[in-house]
Amino acid sequence: MDEKQLVAQLKNSQTIDRAFRLLMTEYKERLYWHIRKIVIHHEDADDVLQNTFIKVYRNIGKFNEDSKLYSWMYRIATNESITHLKKQAKHRQIESEELQLQRVQNLQADTYFDGDEIQYKLQQAVAQLPQKQQLVFNMKYFDNMKYDAISEILDTSVGGLKASYHHAVKKIEKFITGN
Repeated sequence: MDEKQLVAQLKNSQTIDRAFRLLMTEYKERLYWHIRKIVIHHEDADDVLQNTFIKVYRNIGKFNEDSKLYSWMYRIATNESITHLKKQAKHRQIESEELQLQRVQNLQADTYFDGDEIQYKLQQAVAQLPQKQQLVFNMKYFDNMKYDAISEILDTSVGGLKASYHHAVKKIEKFITGN
């Protein structure tokens, strides 16, 4: 089923439940890993993913089809992830950046993290980046997204994204090599 057919079924009260199950099957894993890269912890990623799908379900009627469905859902997932981190930081009375650093420091104790020392070091480097650079780097490097898709999700120009990615890569290289 193509995206237009899926969206039509999602907007039809007779077919929304079946179409939504298809949507979840198609996008659940990709969205989970996108969210997980932002919030770091598995349990938080599960919570944010659930919130994301609830928002998609409640707001599918407002989806105007000017963008791709996955871009719209990634935008919701990104915003839900950022909101989640801000709430967690506020609850702990710390800045979001400090929360990210704490989460990465605890990553090796996470039973769901199966990375090696190099992957851990990369996660530390990414956590040091400003939030926008983190998002751009994760989407471009890990998800192999094209700049046009990232531009739709983050509502930023392609030129700005390229600059953010370039700066992120330089900062990560400097962090990893110590130069």
